[in-house]
Amino acid sequence: MHAPVATLSAHFAAMARNNAWSNARLYRACLPLSDEAFTERRVSFFPSLQLTLHHILLVDRYYLDALVDGGAGLAIFADETDRPRCTELWAAQRELDRQLIAFCDALDDGALRRDVVIDRGPDIGQQHETVGTVLPHLFVHQIHHRGQAHAMLAGTDVPPPQLDEFFLLADTPARERELAALDDKR
Repeated sequence: MHAPVATLSAHFAAMARNNAWSNARLYRACLPLSDEAFTERRVSFFPSLQLTLHHILLVDRYYLDALVDGGAGLAIFADETDRPRCTELWAAQRELDRQLIAFCDALDDGALRRDVVIDRGPDIGQQHETVGTVLPHLFVHQIHHRGQAHAMLAGTDVPPPQLDEFFLLADTPARERELAALDDKR
């Protein structure tokens, strides 16, 4: 069994892994769906599994770009009208999850105070945050929309996956096995 996370930066590294693990479980459930079931209109903020997962991907790109000072800003949303298939979304999300894990693994607690500039467009301008405020926002955003996708799956033939079995010590064997499988699929 592992010792509890001792620092805030280590907690964010664990959250990045939880994020990747939850995404993998959710996509594993969605991949068997037909294109029609994946794009079917459903009750939620974004009215399909496709649109919900695409939104998660774009917003993850937006915040990771800001965290690494990538400079793309709002241009990331230029492909918002694109309608990728589940397999395409999963490949892109998996790669982005790897990048987020690498970013979080490189952090120390001092780095959490670093300034992050977020382009909010002409009406708001540039917003100044810190790494330590952007990361929890990114993770909560993911959790919020994955919950919506989870509920939408209940209206399909695919059972929604468990997404809350990660941090408890008793979850360690399954978590480590599933994370290792993610690492093997580079």
